[in-house]
Amino acid sequence: MEWLNYHHLLYFWSVAREGTVSKAAEKLRLSQPTISAQIRTLERAVGQRLFQRHGRTLVLTDVGRLVYRHADEIFSIGRDLMESLRGRAAGRPVQLVVGVANAVPKLVVYRLLRPAMQGAEPIHLVCREDNAEQLVTQLSIHALDVVIADFPAPPHVRVKVFNHLLGESDTAFFGPPRLAARLRRRFPASLNDAPMLLPTANTALRRGLDEWFDAENVRPQVVGEFEDSALMKVFGHGAGVAFPAPVAIAHDVCRFYGVRLIGRTDAVRELYYAISVERRLKHPGVLAITNAARDELFKRRPDAI
Repeated sequence: MEWLNYHHLLYFWSVAREGTVSKAAEKLRLSQPTISAQIRTLERAVGQRLFQRHGRTLVLTDVGRLVYRHADEIFSIGRDLMESLRGRAAGRPVQLVVGVANAVPKLVVYRLLRPAMQGAEPIHLVCREDNAEQLVTQLSIHALDVVIADFPAPPHVRVKVFNHLLGESDTAFFGPPRLAARLRRRFPASLNDAPMLLPTANTALRRGLDEWFDAENVRPQVVGEFEDSALMKVFGHGAGVAFPAPVAIAHDVCRFYGVRLIGRTDAVRELYYAISVERRLKHPGVLAITNAARDELFKRRPDAI
């Protein structure tokens, strides 16, 4: 494999930016013959001329312009790296890039991420949403710091990642006040023929709900199916129908969507994972997420509804 000499590339890049060898030599504090010799070495490595003389200045050839574009990008990335390192040392926010699987309830995500932004170390949060497989692929190339999902990384995705269980929650059913009051009396039998929104069939929650409905001999009237849990709750509130959500966020669901609790079951449990490329989590923002899950969101309380 041929390796590029980045010192030679730096000298070339400097001459291209300054226009002459003398100006580049002054900028780099090197002699003109040294820079000229290094550029000739780079041209031999490339196999083509990079400059042609035009009066007293040097003009890039077609190949020179191609090399310059790549060199400019390389040194721009280097500047960004050093600025990021200096920023961390100066107390600037550390970036936390989180991938969120589509099916994870947004209120769960909010409750997990909020402590990361309220910690002692400032965090600049970036959230990206996609299906879990795509997110794990992005995680493997370090485009993400962590993925929050409702199931472990799929085994057929051939990347080395680690699944960290954040917690689990029973499932509850919610609806507008009048509907909730009626369905609460004989729950879960009352759900039979009740108008309801459910997650789509490709989600872990839907599979668990279908099994529970069969076990309870209940057949709700499914009027809509949603991949996006937040959209399902908005429709449930607006259309006046029931929908499921984790018990862990029951108070938030009632407060945000103006609905009431119908009932809950521990037979359908949702599990949530932080997926990372690290066996031992180190990023301060990711540690804040795991601490929030353990100490707040999924901590069992005697007075839980």
